Amino acid sequence: MDYKNAGVDIEAGYKSVELMKQHIAKTMRPEVLGGIGGFSGAFSMNSFKDMEEPTLVSGTDGVGTKLKLAFIMDKHDTVGIDCVAMCVNDIACAGGEPLFFLDYIACGKNYPEKIAEIVKGVAEGCSQSSAALIGGETAEMPGFYPVDEYDLAGFAVGVVDKKDLITGENLNAGDVLIGMASSGVHSNGFSLVRKVFEMTKESLDTYYDELGTTLGEALIAPTKIYVKALKSIKDAGVKIHACSHITGGGFYENVPRMLKEGTRAVIEKDSYPVLPIFKLLAKTGDIEEKMMYNTYNMGLGMVLAVDPADVDKTMEAIKAAGETPYVVGHIEAGEKGVTLC
Repeated sequence: MDYKNAGVDIEAGYKSVELMKQHIAKTMRPEVLGGIGGFSGAFSMNSFKDMEEPTLVSGTDGVGTKLKLAFIMDKHDTVGIDCVAMCVNDIACAGGEPLFFLDYIACGKNYPEKIAEIVKGVAEGCSQSSAALIGGETAEMPGFYPVDEYDLAGFAVGVVDKKDLITGENLNAGDVLIGMASSGVHSNGFSLVRKVFEMTKESLDTYYDELGTTLGEALIAPTKIYVKALKSIKDAGVKIHACSHITGGGFYENVPRMLKEGTRAVIEKDSYPVLPIFKLLAKTGDIEEKMMYNTYNMGLGMVLAVDPADVDKTMEAIKAAGETPYVVGHIEAGEKGVTLC
């Protein structure tokens, strides 16, 4: 008896590392010290030593049950983008610059080519957010996961000068709310998605005219990463007063998180286009509108508040970063919360 007979293939682990190195190399930053394969990742603090009060911000998350689609579709090269996005968007939402990322993959059986595809997506997400992929772990866990399934989670660290933290304390009645378009469902609410749509290859391969693609491609579209757009706004000289990443819990849970006491967000539902995938989901599942807005991003992945005088500059900065902005509402005095009208 040996470890391989027990279900853990050490040689496959070595091969996975070799296959993923080419993807990891694309994410390197000058601050990364040492190579891949050490017991820890090292990152120099030189790049932010001139900040008045450098403050670390962090985020951790996983992909959730969206992975079930990847298993059925046998498509593993984009879920890593989702994993990175869920972490770095939260960091950017606080005004931070993502510095580095670490991933954790747990699987029933280590198929090196599949692991490399997953890490390829992670590396792409890191490239989109200018974060270095400085480490990770692949755990082969026979008997715990089915041989053809895995879980994926990650952790990111960023930095911001304390004076530039986005906390909501600068929020004022009259501030304008700007939303940035999402790519679809992103990586939240898939337990409900999987109840509404039949999770078979045939169902996911079905083409829908209203989607302009197959159901599977629409659902598995990777989460938008808004790091560069938020940096573009900052570089344009705009002070973001508050910011919310619209994830699980939709508008009703996430928008209030960016507000200070005595302020209320008012969002106009017809101020931007709700994506077709959400209309199909609501219709097919007979899901009431409030539940949709309480679960999904409904087409807006990030909402931020700025001074009315900065609206045009903000819109241009977002467009310059390749994202699509909409003026979606305003802040008013009132009980902390959100009104959708």
